[in-house]
Amino acid sequence: MTAASQILDRVLVLEMVRVTEAAAISAAKLIGRGDEKAADAAAVEAMRAALNGLYMDGTVVIGEGERDEAPMLYIGEKVGSAIGKGPRIDIALDPLEGTTITAKAGPNALAVLAVAEEGNLLNAPDVYMDKIAVGPGYSPDIVNLDRSVTENVTAVAREKGVDPSEIIVCVLDRPRHEKLIAELRALGCGVMLIPDGDVAGVIATTNPETTVDIYMGTGGAPEGVLAAAALRCVGGQFKGRLLFRNDDERKRAHKWGIEDLDKIYDLEELAKGDCIFAATGVTDGSLLHGVKTLRDGRITTETIVMRASSGTVRRVKSEHGRANPIR
Repeated sequence: MTAASQILDRVLVLEMVRVTEAAAISAAKLIGRGDEKAADAAAVEAMRAALNGLYMDGTVVIGEGERDEAPMLYIGEKVGSAIGKGPRIDIALDPLEGTTITAKAGPNALAVLAVAEEGNLLNAPDVYMDKIAVGPGYSPDIVNLDRSVTENVTAVAREKGVDPSEIIVCVLDRPRHEKLIAELRALGCGVMLIPDGDVAGVIATTNPETTVDIYMGTGGAPEGVLAAAALRCVGGQFKGRLLFRNDDERKRAHKWGIEDLDKIYDLEELAKGDCIFAATGVTDGSLLHGVKTLRDGRITTETIVMRASSGTVRRVKSEHGRANPIR
């Protein structure tokens, strides 16, 4: 069992819920409006305001990008009402995971946040990451990025006691995954293609109701750290390897302290120690219901919040008043 953090005890779990709720409610006003940037900006502004109301000395280690690219919640930005005197907290966030999903009113858009003590979340650059994940209950290292797709699927199927053709694999629907999808289908696997939102895709491996056995493919490295934080709380395995397309991306990795560019990261290397993960649904999905506005103007939200030290998973359904939705 992961040791509980006294520092995180001071950043209450419900405060994390309020932060993701604020971002989700703001983004939800732009569901189906076709404007990805406006939806993302609304979520970022609301999440930043909520974080700045918390008594902490927070540092964004996974955010909206580097300072020159992001005016708010950039990597390295300080947030909280007690900078220089409060508990030092590292924050990984994605105020709107699924900007395109939200713009098109698709499923599984989330507002996502993970917090840990200073130094316990990998400061991953905004590059691609090759990922593979499974839920709890398997032997250690049941999957590994050094093995082929077929070897990984076969290993999971063997422990599950089924034929590889009965395995369901979740993959981002991208042209770069054409060969991966072809190999999975040659094995007879079911392939669940998702348009966006690979944090939700990784978490789906932990929920039997989704029928997803494995998550595979490349996606954002920041989302990999967020997904790892979630799995630290509920169990499962995750492997990630940063992928670099050019020298500029390699230089950015060195800037954030990453020296071994070929390293395969395990779950505990991406999110160490005690951590808290929270996600609020923006649109309806397999993990959470989205934000709803009732006839009388009240707003409903559903949030999942987890903590690694206790293994506690809470689902919080909230009703918010029309005038001041987050209190």
